[in-house]
Parts: sequence; C-alpha cells; structure tokens
Amino acid sequence: MEKTLPPIPAKRYFTIGEVGDLCGVKPHVLRYWEQEFTQLRPMKRRGNRRYYQHHEVLMIRRIRDLLYDQGFTISGARNKMQEILQNERDKKRNGEVMLDGVEVLEVNDVDMEDFEDSQLSDSSMDASTVEMAHLREELFEIRELLTSA
Repeated sequence: MEKTLPPIPAKRYFTIGEVGDLCGVKPHVLRYWEQEFTQLRPMKRRGNRRYYQHHEVLMIRRIRDLLYDQGFTISGARNKMQEILQNERDKKRNGEVMLDGVEVLEVNDVDMEDFEDSQLSDSSMDASTVEMAHLREELFEIRELLTSA
C-alpha cells in the first residue's frame, strides 16, 4: 500500500473530507481513530463538524503509516504513538530543538557576507524590506547557534 500522499497545503484548518484525501483514508476511519487515539482531537464547530489542524494531519499520517505500512495493530499503534509523543515531550523539556521535516540549507561565510553587503547597506529599502533583511540575518544567527550545539 505504498502510495505517495499529496503535500499538505498551508492552511489553518482542514475538513474531515480534506484530511481523508490528504491521508488516504475515508472519513469514517478518521472518526474511528479519534475514539482509539486520544491524542487525536479535532476542533468541533457548528453541527459537530470536525476541523483538523496541520499537526493533526501529520499525526494521522503517522498513524496510517503504523497501521497500514508497518503492520501494527490498533493497540500497538496506540502504544507506539504514546511513546513517540512522550519522546517529543522529553526532547522539548530538555531543550532539544525539533527539526523534523525542516530542510537545513548550507550557506558559507561568503554567501552571508554578500547578503549583508547587498541587503543591509541599501538605504533605498522600504521598511518591510529592511525588516525582512533583519529577520533573515537573525535566522542565520539562530542556524549558526543550532549547528554549533
């Protein structure tokens, strides 16, 4: 059952039908999984309509992988999900940075110098461009701190 799932769009909430399409499962399966996996709690609005957030879509994909691709039973997948979530909590508690799914770009010092020269010395930039340049510089500094740790 190795089929590639579509990318998750950048939006805040997803309906149960959208999540079903994104995760390759039917809505009734999602409703059943909500009963079996206590970590899965979509927001409910008018008429008990479910709205899932991005992290819940990722969780559903993880559950789907455990059940369909790795062959776990429901109780085995439930235990594995609790173990995974506990490990993530422990990492956060210990101050470790979660970079799961984040692509780290390598930029050498010459690129950074070029960026600083071209971006921060231009006096004709508008306020939003200056703000973006400072934000980018800050992100480079954060990346340096993370890679040196």
